[in-house]
Amino acid sequence: MSFGNSFDLNNIRLTVIWDEESYEIQTFFNEYRSLMMLIFDRISPEEFGVCLGMGKCGTCMVEVIQSSMLTDFDRNESNTLIKHGISNPNIRLACQLLIDEQCNGMIVRIL
Repeated sequence: MSFGNSFDLNNIRLTVIWDEESYEIQTFFNEYRSLMMLIFDRISPEEFGVCLGMGKCGTCMVEVIQSSMLTDFDRNESNTLIKHGISNPNIRLACQLLIDEQCNGMIVRIL
C-alpha cells in the first residue's frame, strides 16, 4: 500500500549493529510494535528485553546512530535511563521506539 510520494507502509528498512555485525532489516508498519520486539525476533540477543517492553529493566538499550526523528521519552524510559546513569539523548530503550515511518533509514547499535 502506498500513499503517493509519502511513506510506503510496506517498506521500513533499518540497520541494527550488534556484536560488531551489521543486520539490514526490512519490515513494515504494524509487523512489530516496537524496535525491541523486532530485534528480539530477528536477531535474538541473549538477555535482551527482559521486562518485555515495560521500559523498566534497561536490557534493550540501543544507541541511535542515525534517525530522522525520535518519539518522545516515556516516563518509565526516562527513569530507567537516569537509574543507569545515562544522559545521552541518543541512548534509548528499544522497547519505547515504535516501528513507524521514523524508523526508515534508522541505524542503531545494541549496547
